[in-house]
Amino acid sequence: FTNLYMLEWEHDLIKPPLKNREISGRYIDDIFMTTNQSLDKIQIVLEKAKTKDINIEIETTIDTTVNYLDVTITNENGHLKTCVYHKPTAQPYYLPYTSDHPHKYHRNIPYTALIRAARLCSNIYDFHSERLRIDMSLLLSQYPSKFISNQFLRFFQVNNAMPVFTELNQQVYQRLHQQLLNRITVKEQKLNDTTKNPAKHPAVLEKKPWNRSLMYLRYTYEAGPTGTFSHEFYSWWEKHYLYPGSKIKNIKLRLIPKTNRTLADHLIQKKPPSHMLRLTEESNKQ
Repeated sequence: FTNLYMLEWEHDLIKPPLKNREISGRYIDDIFMTTNQSLDKIQIVLEKAKTKDINIEIETTIDTTVNYLDVTITNENGHLKTCVYHKPTAQPYYLPYTSDHPHKYHRNIPYTALIRAARLCSNIYDFHSERLRIDMSLLLSQYPSKFISNQFLRFFQVNNAMPVFTELNQQVYQRLHQQLLNRITVKEQKLNDTTKNPAKHPAVLEKKPWNRSLMYLRYTYEAGPTGTFSHEFYSWWEKHYLYPGSKIKNIKLRLIPKTNRTLADHLIQKKPPSHMLRLTEESNKQ
């Protein structure tokens, strides 16, 4: 709901077509935008946006360098430069190496930290500084020095970027930076896999299109006084939202109770449906 409301709210703010070399973006209620307008004009636009809804309090920052989410963005003569932003209250620690977590978690922490640094840092020297910070943070979290070096080396070998590690090669780093920025996410990869192998991803498990006229609400079911929650909720919904002229009067609600998993759910592995097994057999024959 927050995204839907903010989409409507920001419409007037970025309604004019973005001019050349202007960009804008939003993550939930955090908005970033560049503009070629004068400081006075953009302040007038922002003041107007502040009065659009009294329930929304806006804090604005206008500068050549701003912190947006976990990125510091700097305008250097019309070119945007980015690097990792660390909140002043953030502690420089990772999951302790002495914890009882599986070893794969400790191996992935240095690797994913370097991926994040390479994606966010547009300059090789900012990436190098962030790599040193990661190194120190891992040492503070009791990671062995040799272990850290091996995982750093693995990152540069896997991504074919050893010149960045050995000689701070700017050209190779730009290729690495763009390569990691454009790499598809795990969610996108799963979506691609579903279209390639129907045996592993049968149609029955595919995500169905969103029905805008039907809304599913999940709630935790408990015996006792809360057992009548569904009846009370439907009464409340009809009273406050299904009045004549309501924009959502055509939306139907389905309350779905959630119950705690039983011991049988944890221990019993149910057999897949027969049509899914047939798909697997046909795939093996091919």
